[in-house]
Amino acid sequence: MKKMLITGGTVFVSRYVAEYVVKKGYEVYVLNRNTKPQVKGVALIEADRHQLDDRLRGYHFDAVLDICAYDASDVNDLLDALDSYDDYILISSSAVYPEYGKQPFAEDDKLGENRFWKAYGTDKIAAEQALIQRDDNAYILRPPYLYGAMNNVYREAFVFECAMQDRKFYIPKHGEMKLQFFHVSDLCHFIDILLAQKPSTHVFNVGNPETISILEWVKLCYQVCGKKAEFVFVEKDIESRKYFSFYDYEYELDITKQREWMHHTISMEKGLHWQGI
Repeated sequence: MKKMLITGGTVFVSRYVAEYVVKKGYEVYVLNRNTKPQVKGVALIEADRHQLDDRLRGYHFDAVLDICAYDASDVNDLLDALDSYDDYILISSSAVYPEYGKQPFAEDDKLGENRFWKAYGTDKIAAEQALIQRDDNAYILRPPYLYGAMNNVYREAFVFECAMQDRKFYIPKHGEMKLQFFHVSDLCHFIDILLAQKPSTHVFNVGNPETISILEWVKLCYQVCGKKAEFVFVEKDIESRKYFSFYDYEYELDITKQREWMHHTISMEKGLHWQGI
């Protein structure tokens, strides 16, 4: 039986991953401060990741799934506290790519500050660098917008609420901006592949092979609720985040390396409907 350590385990991605690996029959430990309900079937290591002392001594983990590292100190403090492990997977972000770079972004492209994500992106770069310096066998995943069951980020939920209230939907310009998504279930499946196949590539962009316009995305969200969207197109120069779920920023990741190992992903339509593990 594989023994897994998951950082977090109580909110969105980390909670989904915890439920997923518990369902697979693994021995699952979660590291968090115990301020939220825990997933049934996990073993809790109650601690702040910056004050671990000897809390992880004596444990050997087949895999460390670091979902909640946001900067270099998050990575370094956890590595300092770990006794032994086989594989380390860090969930980073597409925010590490500067918005002015050539798209689609590839894994070996220059990293830098993105004016939309600012410190979040540069801190993720620092987390990646800290991990690579100490464990060059670790894996780093850079997803675009993650979605799916347990999502606590007010994106599709905002559109669902508008749909259920039969509201007209205000959308930037003509809704042509395209976004790239990745379902949390696909993220889990790709983690499975990494742990089973151990590819020699260690940094992966992950995401759906196709992008989707925000107009079509909103239409799909309304359809999930059994509604038909009626749009109001906002042509004025108003910051989109004041009335919409996303920044006015279109980008795409090159997922060629991911597709060498993972050939299918959940369609956006199915992903918005499906709330399972």
